[in-house]
This record gives sequence, C-alpha cells and structure tokens, in this order.
Amino acid sequence: MIIPARFNGPPDSGNGGYSAGLFAGPAGDTHREVTLRRPPPLDTALSLLDGQVRGPDGAVVAEVGPADEITTLVPPTGYAEAVEAAARYPGFTDHPFPTCYVCGPERADGLRIFPGRLADGSTAAPWTVPDDVSAATVWAALDCPGGWAIIEAGRPYVLGRIAVQLDLVPAAGERCVVRGALAAAQGRKALVHSTLYGPDGTALARARATWIAVAG
Repeated sequence: MIIPARFNGPPDSGNGGYSAGLFAGPAGDTHREVTLRRPPPLDTALSLLDGQVRGPDGAVVAEVGPADEITTLVPPTGYAEAVEAAARYPGFTDHPFPTCYVCGPERADGLRIFPGRLADGSTAAPWTVPDDVSAATVWAALDCPGGWAIIEAGRPYVLGRIAVQLDLVPAAGERCVVRGALAAAQGRKALVHSTLYGPDGTALARARATWIAVAG
C-alpha cells in the first residue's frame, strides 16, 4: 500500500486519520484500531503482515487490530451552527500544519474541514463529502475535529492512536457535520472523541483517539 503525497498531515508524512484508515484495509468500515508508531511516510511502498505495517526498511510504522465497541457519541448539532463554528476555526490564524489534507486552510484540494469550538469546548465543522469518498476518507474526517478540541496556539498535537466504528460511508456531495470533544488529558496525551453525522442527523461513524503533544 502507498499513501500518496496529497494525503499529508505534516508536510512530509501522511495525515494520521487517512493513513490509519488505509492501514485498516477492507475492514476499515467495521471496528478497527490503529496505533501509529512513527510518522507514516508518503509515496512509499508499505506492507501489512500479522497486524503490523512496515516500511521498506522493515521498521514498524503502525499496528492494526480489532477495536472495542465505541459507545460515545459527541452530541449532534445543526448544520448552520457548524458553519458558524467553522468561521471561528483557530487554524485560520495559527495552524501547525497549514497544508494538512483534512484541516489545512492552505489546501484548496483537501477536505476543508475547519473545526471551530462551541461554548462547551467541543468542536463542530460542516463537511461536503468529496467525489472520491472512501472508508479512509471517513477516517480522515474523524481525525482532526477531535484533535482541535485539545490543540492550542503554540502547542501542536499529532495523532497517536485511533479506533473507528464506521456504520455507513456518506454519499458524494452530501452535507455532513463532524463533531469533536476532549474526554481527558494528562501530560502530553489527550483522549478525544469524534462523530460524523449525515444530512438527516444520523450518526454515520464515530472515533476514539489518543493525541500526543509534539515535544518543543
């Protein structure tokens, strides 16, 4: 498998959610958990064997396995409220990775998911589903909205582990809402949840993720 360069998070590595969704493979539309052991390399042939994703040098990039049922849903909000929240997206003025495929404001060809915070500290963002939507795209969409519930100016975080329960891949062109919320934080680690809602308010997918602060 190969992560094409357009699916980057930081400039030189794959977006964590997209990469994890790709690593989850055909089972990515059920219950899988992916732990990233190092930044996923771009445009590099990777292999999956016995639950481990390895690079050409044999180094372990990620570990893949089944996930427990994810019972937490970040409560839904209306599309209009998500649009209002996105206008307050802090990444417009201070973004650690402004070319991120998912949430980078400098990526006209990305998913353009801009999670702004609501009064309770959770995030919301509207998302118009692209034509090339796949299970990996949904994993990507669930990634950054959770992260932006903990990211602060001058304190970047990256994805360390993500578990996804994907019930339904939305159709291209649908207007969805993605929600994110911080569950707990200790030291450099934060546990977050995110939920993808379809146009009718149905929860299509949910995620539980661990984000890790980048050492300064």
